[in-house]
Amino acid sequence: MNDNRPAGARAGRTLSVLAGDGLTHVELTWIEKKLEHWIRFGRVAQDRILTRRTRVVSFRPGAVFAFVRWASNDFGTIVSRIDVVRAVAPREPYTTLPFVRPGGDILLKIEGWPKVAQVLAAIDAVEAEGVDPCDAAPDHWRHVHNRIAAGHQPRPYTLERHRAWLKRREIEG
Repeated sequence: MNDNRPAGARAGRTLSVLAGDGLTHVELTWIEKKLEHWIRFGRVAQDRILTRRTRVVSFRPGAVFAFVRWASNDFGTIVSRIDVVRAVAPREPYTTLPFVRPGGDILLKIEGWPKVAQVLAAIDAVEAEGVDPCDAAPDHWRHVHNRIAAGHQPRPYTLERHRAWLKRREIEG
């Protein structure tokens, strides 16, 4: 069947069909120097290629991932954004987010390239500690969001903080 609809329309239909499988689906697009949506970190459960420029990655409930969106026009960057999101389980409350179905628990939401660069540096710092950012405490991403939004540097995520998070998660079990 020849489908002449724009890629976004096909992807939207695909996302709505996938929505009933209990996973969180993120539409990624790459049009070099125009529109770039990518995952900075996260454990992908499924990856479907829709077109040469578009694919859908899916995350299991509870998975944490960072979704970066960037777009430009002839005059320069028009959108720079990063969201750190926890994928939700069916029937769990969520916040809607463009290109994410059904949505998620948004731990961090930052706009503007200078602030996005700060978040990317914070992610790099977590990795430098030897911790996968997916496994970092969700409260750390909320902290990073609040500090950057207030114009302050976020405190670093240390191995000590990570161990405390793991123990807390074990107790809450």
